[in-house]
Amino acid sequence: MSFLAIDIGNTRLKWALYGSPQPGAAVLSHGAVFLETIDTLADGEWKALPEPASMLGCNVAGDAIRMRVEEQLELWQQLEPRWVVSSAHAAGISNGYDHPARLGTDRFVAQIGARHHVLARGPSRPVLVVMIGTAVTVDAVDAEGRFLGGLILPGHGIMLKALESGTAGLRVPTGNVVRFPTNTSDALTSGGTYAITGAIERMHRHLLQHTGETPVTLIGGGAGWKVAPDLDNIEHELVDSLIFDGLLALQSHRLAL
Repeated sequence: MSFLAIDIGNTRLKWALYGSPQPGAAVLSHGAVFLETIDTLADGEWKALPEPASMLGCNVAGDAIRMRVEEQLELWQQLEPRWVVSSAHAAGISNGYDHPARLGTDRFVAQIGARHHVLARGPSRPVLVVMIGTAVTVDAVDAEGRFLGGLILPGHGIMLKALESGTAGLRVPTGNVVRFPTNTSDALTSGGTYAITGAIERMHRHLLQHTGETPVTLIGGGAGWKVAPDLDNIEHELVDSLIFDGLLALQSHRLAL
């Protein structure tokens, strides 16, 4: 009953093969490729894998990328590709978006994964779900699993490219995060980091005021590790597997119906 989970972001495809479609299942194999090299999966990383019994994917990169991945999945003739579509309710999350189907599937699945993390540890609590990658999302979920709303802002790379293209003579160097930057490199790096951490702190405060309870803050995404050390005003935890955990929870919920 092995299960293949696929997370297609804006830059990379990440995959994990689990022993079963259940939260907490053992990881049998995993990997990641840049979107430009998706077409090598069937003859590369996936070639030696046993055929999964089921598969579920999360895709925010568009239909063209999805079709390329499905071509690689033809390696396993009996495997039916299935992809998450955001809905009003799923696996313990009530989607409060004005148009639930328009919520990015990565955000929806990460919320499901985050809620299951919280419930696995004890009583239900509000949770702030932060995903830091090409873009940054900061989503608020109350203790009953209601998605209240969230923020979207550019990630570090997009911020710096915007400054580079819109400011004459400015080239983007690599700097450090410091409290009082005294050079352009540090000013750019610190400015981007503080923009992201400031958004997280603001939404944390909103969720605390709304629920009357300090939320759990979980941070995922490929660049989460870069920002987390500078989020020093809020207790938080890095969880790299939020989307995979959400895919496992969704598949388990589907099989239980």
